[in-house]
Amino acid sequence: MYPFIRLLTTIGKAKKAPKISVDAVSENCFRCMPWDLDLFMEMNNGRVLTLYDLGRFTLSIQCGLSDVLKRERWGLVVAGSTTRYRKRVRMFDKVTMYTQVAAMDERWVYIIQSMWVKGEPASSILLRTAVTEKGRIVDTGRVRKAMGREDWCPEPEGWVKAWIESEESRPWPPLSART
Repeated sequence: MYPFIRLLTTIGKAKKAPKISVDAVSENCFRCMPWDLDLFMEMNNGRVLTLYDLGRFTLSIQCGLSDVLKRERWGLVVAGSTTRYRKRVRMFDKVTMYTQVAAMDERWVYIIQSMWVKGEPASSILLRTAVTEKGRIVDTGRVRKAMGREDWCPEPEGWVKAWIESEESRPWPPLSART
């Protein structure tokens, strides 16, 4: 089941938190609850992805993007991701999640997030996201202008750049599992 109470709590906390710049790191803290677990008594990988959604909501609220989205009637979409899991998150562990924009090009905004338990990284994700209008991607220059940050456009570097390049060579539509 979708964590609606956690969603509402996250939104409330983000609205009360100090505003941050779009290039800052947003932080969320929460506990792994029994309903977050899988049969192996660790946080379910699907729940991890859902909680990363909440981290992006926090960043968008704190940096003012959510206000721009509302005003312009824009939406957000995830168009690709890569996730790395390295440490189990167990029941009642306190988790700290960090979210920040890693890079941007004319179409996509690349967001990097990580979850930490007891000072150690548990998982991380890199996402290719976009702002949409009527089912089409909005140029990031337009988004930056609407946010008053026309001068800001972080370039992809290192492994983020390598991931972007590797995604460009990935076949679409995907090959059938039978071929």
